[in-house]
Amino acid sequence: MANKKGKGKGKGPGNNVIALNKKARFEYHIDETFEAGVALAGWEVKSMRAGKAQLTDTYILVKNGEAWLLGSHITPLNTASTHEVADPTRTRKLLLHRKEIAKIFSRTQDKGHTCVPLKLYWKGNLIKCELALVTGKKQHDKRATEKSRDWQRQKGRIMREQNKA
Repeated sequence: MANKKGKGKGKGPGNNVIALNKKARFEYHIDETFEAGVALAGWEVKSMRAGKAQLTDTYILVKNGEAWLLGSHITPLNTASTHEVADPTRTRKLLLHRKEIAKIFSRTQDKGHTCVPLKLYWKGNLIKCELALVTGKKQHDKRATEKSRDWQRQKGRIMREQNKA
């Protein structure tokens, strides 16, 4: 039996996310997002196909007119990286337009602003990184986010119970 589009492990529209940085949405207010390509080695692409990538504690550094992804962890597969030394936490280059890099650089120079990756995903056969210019949340903002998330969860439960009856 063949997979229907969007169901199971097929290449449907919902299966393109490789790794999410959930902590970033909780810790920061997202001001603006960008899409960047990522320069990767062959073993890294194979590992990402297997879902072996993490974005926790990752950030973007702009240096000498280039954007770099620091702190991301891609676990090498045993079969894919037998002939070369694989560094799982190496610095990876992000591919952006000059104007986008200049905008990110100027905004990150302001106090309280930084740039973090939100997710890695497939776009066709390319791997893209969604990155965002962010400002840090205060403690009361984090509490409000948690409170609204809990309310949404409770609301979903109530609606399910009403639909069953």
